[in-house]
Amino acid sequence: MSRIDRRSVLKAGGALAATALTGCSTTNPASTKSSAGSLAVAGPDWAGFSRGLDGTLYRPGDTGYAASHQLFNPRFDSVNPAGVVRAASVNDVREAIVFARNNKLVCVPRSGGHSYVGASTIANGLVIDVTALRGITYANNAVQIGAGAKLYDVHVALDRYGRSLPTGTCPTVGVAGLALGGGMGIHTRTYGLTSDRILSMQVVTADGGVRTAGPTQNADLYWALRGGGGGNLGIVTSFRLATIGAGKLGFFRLSWPESKAAAVLQGWQRFAKEAPYTAWANLHVTAESNGTLSIHAVGVSTTGSAAAAAAQLESLAGTKATGRTVTVKTHMEAVRYLGGGSTSPRTGFLAGSDVLRGPLDATTGTALIGVVKAAARAKVAGSAILDPLGGQAAKEPPGGSAWPWRSALGVVQWYAGLPTPPSTAALRAAQNFVSSGHRAIAKTSAGGYVNYVEAGRSVNSYYGANLGRLHAVKQKYDPANFFHTSYTLN
Repeated sequence: MSRIDRRSVLKAGGALAATALTGCSTTNPASTKSSAGSLAVAGPDWAGFSRGLDGTLYRPGDTGYAASHQLFNPRFDSVNPAGVVRAASVNDVREAIVFARNNKLVCVPRSGGHSYVGASTIANGLVIDVTALRGITYANNAVQIGAGAKLYDVHVALDRYGRSLPTGTCPTVGVAGLALGGGMGIHTRTYGLTSDRILSMQVVTADGGVRTAGPTQNADLYWALRGGGGGNLGIVTSFRLATIGAGKLGFFRLSWPESKAAAVLQGWQRFAKEAPYTAWANLHVTAESNGTLSIHAVGVSTTGSAAAAAAQLESLAGTKATGRTVTVKTHMEAVRYLGGGSTSPRTGFLAGSDVLRGPLDATTGTALIGVVKAAARAKVAGSAILDPLGGQAAKEPPGGSAWPWRSALGVVQWYAGLPTPPSTAALRAAQNFVSSGHRAIAKTSAGGYVNYVEAGRSVNSYYGANLGRLHAVKQKYDPANFFHTSYTLN
């Protein structure tokens, strides 16, 4: 995510209030007899656990505890885990899983902490933070990346070799969360999803085993982890991915008045179907504070010039843009432009998504625009952000992938920015905006994008036809359903 998809309205996406997470908590600890014969509760041996770690354990009351469980979205600051393990090694991850299992603690992994529903923290459970596992090693057009590496750092490291990866654009997103859920971005049409570039992974499963998942080792787990979402089947500690070239990129930005919104939306849909796979553009329909809408598209061409792509979008929309810029950027210039710099401030938001099985007809397109217009009138900082698929993303990668939306036209993200802290009224208005968006285009929606997971929505809606196979892999590698929250396969 980035300035061009969520910073245009404030940043990122979300779910319901943090209280939705309270169901994911410690189960009743084991009971034993005390020396006096009375029934006593034997809690987890946190001190012994801490002594065995290479990294650090944070507990309530410890210095650094509050910071240890903060996520990108401040809405989840009030969620208090029983402990946070800042893992310094793969063995720490293994030990934390075993400790959680033995003490009947629900545990969740965290990489970048950008989950839309705060799924990488948990009330009264154990957070396994892999941010210290961030090593990046490049050789022979492949890169080994620790699960805690941030996207900006990955691009800086690869740029030294003239290489890159197809990723999202928010600089502080962790590679694990992005890649496990698919990973869309400006290179999606040319090179596919982030998950499509994964050659192998190291993963710690519910039994504490450290496994390699690849085309010839645990191939079913490899399939499931490429697009099946994080936190379902194990905790990935590192990835090996095939890189792409880091050449210059052509950019365009086109804007139109509100009166042209319907025509531009229809034109963008044709662009998503007809443009060459070297061209990508997303469309923003954004509620402004004065009650109007702003309409703009940001486009990229991997050919090095975006002039032809910009002209094609204008032609398909049947209307010239009133604002138009066309530029060329180097790899790192593009990374910083799309991400708004090298870092991103914590931001409050709530969001959701719809995967478009095909183009919206004129009536449904008008309904989409109407949802954002209603948000503008209600002073909700809402936006509908449409990202295209197609091209290489429509092709199943070698080894297969659990990502289910190969034939889709694109993804609509419904995004609402929120103040910190948000009022109950602001949360209700943001949720109403997202829910209204779902209803407006329901007949064209195939489901949701798992990296934009929402509270209160069926997990099944993120996996399409791959749900049954994913359940089978879950049963094999996590038969006791150790990895379970409201947002995981169960």
